[in-house]
Amino acid sequence: MNKLIQEIIIYLIVALSSLFIMSYAVHMLVGGLVSKKTEYLLIIITCIIGVVAIGFMAWDVAKRRKGLK
Repeated sequence: MNKLIQEIIIYLIVALSSLFIMSYAVHMLVGGLVSKKTEYLLIIITCIIGVVAIGFMAWDVAKRRKGLK
C-alpha cells in the first residue's frame, strides 16, 4: 500500500476519533444541565471548531511538505 494512502487513512481515523471525543466531552459536561436542543447545538459548534482546527493542521502539514521537497 502506498505510504501516502496509509498516512491519509491514519489521519482520517485520528480526526474522526478526535471529533467523537470532543462531542462526547461536551455531552458529559452539559448533558442533563441544559435542554437537548442546547446540548446538540453545543456539540455541533464544538465539532465545527474541531473540523476547522484539524483542517488547519492538515493544511500546515501539506504546506510544510511542499517546502521540504
